[in-house]
Formats: sequence, structure tokens, C-alpha cells
Amino acid sequence: MINLEKLYENKPLFGFFAQQLTYPEKLDFHPSLMEEILDPADPAYEHVERFWELMHGYSLEQIEEMYVQTFDFQKDSTLYMTYFKFEDSKERGQMLAKLKILYQMFGLDMPDHELSDYLPLMCEFIYAAEWRGYPQAERDFSVLAGVIEDGTYHLLKSLEKNSSPYFHLIKALRETLKSCIRQEEIR
Repeated sequence: MINLEKLYENKPLFGFFAQQLTYPEKLDFHPSLMEEILDPADPAYEHVERFWELMHGYSLEQIEEMYVQTFDFQKDSTLYMTYFKFEDSKERGQMLAKLKILYQMFGLDMPDHELSDYLPLMCEFIYAAEWRGYPQAERDFSVLAGVIEDGTYHLLKSLEKNSSPYFHLIKALRETLKSCIRQEEIR
């Protein structure tokens, strides 16, 4: 199950992931951005730092081209988290509907042109949602975390295979999410 307090502490980091996983803009790579969000003790620090170093070696045009080539033209590097598991099956449609309802329950109006399993949207939702005091939040966010975990596993493998700098960003996201999972006591 998800540790909601730990997830809440990491909200700014999920906002950062959402920003870095959308189409790149110049302000996305401002030098102070990483320092404002990350502490060297964060589990994601090493991977975000590596991503940051690699990305600052490219021009904005090169980053834009890399983003499009990576996420728009490679089927195995899609940012749609349920695609890997369900492709275009009925089960995927059901999961998309479930995610959309989850967002609406917490007041997020989804863009009409976007599917609910789009990773930047999922990260933005974690960043923006206010779940404190909601009795079903632990269960609902555990489902969301499971979808992200499943989808980013396949995405990470593809990015690693293609030596993409985005590998380090997805690895950081996974480490952050992992740090928010409650470790059950072993009896």
C-alpha cells in the first residue's frame, strides 16, 4: 500500500517529473530548478542529477527532437502507462475510465485531448491533488501507483536499451514512488 504522507512530501518532485516529461520548453531546464526541488538525501537525487547533467549538454532544439523521437515515434517508449500491459484491449479502456473517475473525485478536470494514463498527467495529478482527509485515498492512490509502476518498468527498459537520458528521469521517478510504498512487516 502507498504511504500517503510520504507521497505528500514528494508532491513537488512529482510536479518536476510532470514538467520534465512534457514537451520541452526553455524554462524547464533553468539551472535553479533542480536545487529548489531536490535534496541530496532524496532517493531520486543521483538519477535526477545525471539526467540534468546529460540534458544540459544539448541545445533546446536537440532536446525537442530527442523528446519527439523518443516518446512520439517509438512504440516501446510511450508515455501511456497502460499501453504496455493492455495495448488497445477492453481492459485498457476500463482502466482509463477508472483513472479518469479518480481524477474527477479529487477535482482534476482532464484535458479532452488526453488519455488518463498519460504519465505527465498522472504525475501532475499527484502534485496537484489534495487527498488528506479522504478515506479511500490509500486504496485509490495504490491503484495509481501500480499503474505507474507497471508502465514505467517497460518504459525504463526501452529507454535503457536506447541509451536515452530520459532513462535517468524515469529511474528517479520509480525510486521516488518506491520510497512511498509502505513496507509491510514480515512475520
